[in-house]
Amino acid sequence: VMGLYQTPAEELDTFISNDLQPNRVFKNQISTAIHTIFLFLTQNCFRNSGSAMRVLKVVKAGSSGKGTALKDVSDVDLVVFVSSITDFQDLKAKRKKIIAEIQTRLEECRESLGKDLELSIKKTKWENPRVLTFTLKSNTMGEHIDFDVLPAFDALGQLYRGYKPDPQVYIRLTESDPEGSEFSPCFTELQRNFVMALPAKLKSLIRLVKRWYKQYVLPHKKKLGGKESLPPQYALELLSVYAWERGSRDPAFNMAEGFRTVLELIRQHAKLCVFWTINYGFANETLGLYLESQLCKSRPIILDPADPTGIVGQGSRWDLVEEEAELCCAQQCCWKRNGSAVQPWNVPVRAGFPAVALIVSKGGTAQPIGCPFPCTGGARIAQGPVPSPHRSNAPSLQERQQLHLMPLWPSVVSPHCASSR
Repeated sequence: VMGLYQTPAEELDTFISNDLQPNRVFKNQISTAIHTIFLFLTQNCFRNSGSAMRVLKVVKAGSSGKGTALKDVSDVDLVVFVSSITDFQDLKAKRKKIIAEIQTRLEECRESLGKDLELSIKKTKWENPRVLTFTLKSNTMGEHIDFDVLPAFDALGQLYRGYKPDPQVYIRLTESDPEGSEFSPCFTELQRNFVMALPAKLKSLIRLVKRWYKQYVLPHKKKLGGKESLPPQYALELLSVYAWERGSRDPAFNMAEGFRTVLELIRQHAKLCVFWTINYGFANETLGLYLESQLCKSRPIILDPADPTGIVGQGSRWDLVEEEAELCCAQQCCWKRNGSAVQPWNVPVRAGFPAVALIVSKGGTAQPIGCPFPCTGGARIAQGPVPSPHRSNAPSLQERQQLHLMPLWPSVVSPHCASSR
């Protein structure tokens, strides 16, 4: 079977269709397994346990929920929203107990899951785990499906079309002193909806990038030391969305060009600052100041569109991913049959903050102003020094609200951001 690196650029769509898209039989197997666990969680998990906990809802997250699952990659994320959790700190305090209770009930209900299904629960090495991991194996088909079950606080309530969270939700989140994006499962519906609404071909690009990550990037783990880590796959998914939003927006884009653009962004990771304003923004002063502090951290910055506390891939070994991206650019998948290299789209990549930003007045006229953000941790841009946030021509947060300051790039002109303004 021809691998990705041996596939000509013109044949990437066929490669995705034949090798990456899950077939109907596989989808049905996943759906059946999810339904089995869903019924357990919603009907049997805390029943007769003497606990006050009740399941409010179970949300299918990860690639299965987003519609970007890979063929023969059988992992499922289920987020369980529990009634007794009152806030983010309460979740942190009760998470270990909830996971232990779900595990106990799973072990007690093994037989009710089905005679054909074999349950295997993975032991955790963490003192305060955030996830329960187990495997369901079908003895007749020989297939197995890995589950991650994550308890969550129902911070958002009932979502509806056009829903945008109240800024107070995110203010309470930032005040809860989260460790990285530890509470991101609470916003899993927003993460899922962010990707579900994308064109089908863009989801195919995400599948292609995920295959590249699993097959060619993950082997670099052997180069990691101590507590080092590779950037998560989610970071590359977000870069894929950004590449398309700023480079094409055509639902029938050229797959090789899209893939090559993602590789180019990875090659220039030290300059990246990517965020969206579909779920949060600068209009609320408290939240706006928090976002400014996030965007002033060292590059690369890829802010989770659902959770502003999450800088995806922060502190990871991006250099190892860049190393593989360089190698990939020399493979057949990035070269045309006529011998010419596939060119990436013209997608802006910034080092630090730009010397000028655009503000849009109520009349719709764009005007250059001094950037209100300082640059920290990234190379300064070639076109001039980064202005101080205290310069007289740098607007205050209130002035930016009145003038409808467009958050600086990258995806502020994307369909996601346009719909949120």
